Amino acid sequence: MSKELIRPGQFCRVQSAALLEESELTLNLEQQNELKELYDTTIGTFQPGKPVKGTIVKIDGDGVLVDIKYKSDGLIPRYEFSEHELKKLTAGSEVEVILDQLENPDGNVILSYEKAKAMRAWDDIMKLFEDNKPVEGTVTHKVKGGLSVDIGIPAFLPGSQIDLQRVTDFDKYVGQIIQASIIKINKKRGNVIISRRKFMNEQRSETRKKILDTLSEGQVIRGMVKNITNYGVFIDIGGVDGLLHITDMTWGRISHPSELVKIGDTISVKVLSFDKDNEKISLGLKQLTENPWEKVADSLKVGSKIKGKISSITDYGLFVEIQKGIEGLVHISEVSWTDRINDLASKFKVGQDIEVLVVSLDKDNRRMSLSIKQLEKNPWESVAEQFKVGQHIKGTISNITDFGIFVQLMPGIDGLVHISDLSWTEHIDHPASIYRKGQEVEAVILGIDKDNKKISLGIKQLTQDPWEAIEQEYPVGSIIDGTVSKITNFGAFIKLASGIEGLVHISELSDQTVDKVEDILKVGQKAQFRVLNVSKQDRKLGLSLKLTPSAKEEKAPRHEDAAKAQQQQQKREKRVEAQPQQQHHQAQQSQQQSQAPKSKSQFQIALEQHAASQKDTKDSNNE
Repeated sequence: MSKELIRPGQFCRVQSAALLEESELTLNLEQQNELKELYDTTIGTFQPGKPVKGTIVKIDGDGVLVDIKYKSDGLIPRYEFSEHELKKLTAGSEVEVILDQLENPDGNVILSYEKAKAMRAWDDIMKLFEDNKPVEGTVTHKVKGGLSVDIGIPAFLPGSQIDLQRVTDFDKYVGQIIQASIIKINKKRGNVIISRRKFMNEQRSETRKKILDTLSEGQVIRGMVKNITNYGVFIDIGGVDGLLHITDMTWGRISHPSELVKIGDTISVKVLSFDKDNEKISLGLKQLTENPWEKVADSLKVGSKIKGKISSITDYGLFVEIQKGIEGLVHISEVSWTDRINDLASKFKVGQDIEVLVVSLDKDNRRMSLSIKQLEKNPWESVAEQFKVGQHIKGTISNITDFGIFVQLMPGIDGLVHISDLSWTEHIDHPASIYRKGQEVEAVILGIDKDNKKISLGIKQLTQDPWEAIEQEYPVGSIIDGTVSKITNFGAFIKLASGIEGLVHISELSDQTVDKVEDILKVGQKAQFRVLNVSKQDRKLGLSLKLTPSAKEEKAPRHEDAAKAQQQQQKREKRVEAQPQQQHHQAQQSQQQSQAPKSKSQFQIALEQHAASQKDTKDSNNE
């Protein structure tokens, strides 16, 4: 590409005649005043740092273009506006801005919306703070420990000051317009702390005062359920809380207030009592309707049969609703004459229709006792007519316990055979070892207690007590057959054909000294024994394996036997001191018996101790 040269002739020549003289460029006074006025108007209006009003020309991704009637428009960055503010702005809207610079190095007008808003806001905030008035703002976003609220400048709302109640979800307040009290200002740092809780408390105080001035007993007002407890409901009646007790919610019966209301419900209540000084208000809900118990006496009579519906089941009985708001209680003891019911819920259901008998009625206290079992005749009334003491009966075993067996005499009526009345001679550890449920048995009626609904039975009483004829059946000196049933360190127990057990003392096993009973006798072994002594009263039978009495035994004088018994007794007393208290008591009984005119041998005393042990075991089972 060639270069083009500029020739001298191409330059413009200015004729000297066309040049203006300096004098001709000087303005006259009128022109100077006009120019000064134009300059003052422009420069005086557009001074950096001062607020000016402008009109929005355009809003785009770069920001907001504002016309301030200068030679060029100013662009305000988008970040100076919140999203909520941008939504409200449109082309043509008027805004107030701060003129930062008329021309920057690039020749652009620099404007600030944020500075204008802050300047204006600080003046308003300081005035509101001095006048103790609330400020209004928009929650912009959540920050650490609380919320950021735009009140012209960003203000901090602590989480503990958001509401009267503890708030856990801060996000739900974002975007809301709120009112709050200004509690702290630091203009130098640009910090403002506000409290919505304080503002709400002040509002409630004003409302509370108005409510308390107009409140009166008997007044019916509307309120909102604020809180629910086990004992009642707290109702907010315009900044003042009143208590609606559970007993004043319904004429009927409820287990918990939540059965009728829930938090947030708006209900009508009646002012029952009002203490203005302590701001205590008692409210009632059931008082808005007529008391159904006022007319209950007209329709219900004691002894009448009525139908109702089970409204609630408890451990102690059934609540039956007879009419709307009227309930009666069927106590668990009034459910059945004979059945022992522990779980009512297994036999009845809520909502079940049921027929009951009115037992008692207390209209003033709103109480009514009902009965199911009294709809039928008491079967115990006929027990005394059908059964007599001493009568032999047959029945089926309905239950077996560790203390005896229950025998059914008639449907719903059981008698008890105590374990001590099962056998005259057998020692029974548990009735289940002999009897089974459903087995038919025969027994004798020992006693009838209609008031306490108890019948005592006996099985052993079906036969004669073998101890009654013991002295005749087993006279002293007779030889009898027996089987070894038990071995102890002091002798062996022998079971006879009649079931009676006798004791062979270790000293009566042989003429020689015996160290162990097992060396002579074994359990289950059959042998013959000689009867040494018999006591029907004490139920004791002394035996000897030595079938013939020794000469010494036949010839020994009575006083020698007594001396020997006394020596043996002294030895036993020494052993008793080391024995448990129960054995010591048995030894004392043996000592008293040894002081009788007729002395007793050592095996007789051992026999007595064994019998006493059996008696204690029997008494323990009876208990």
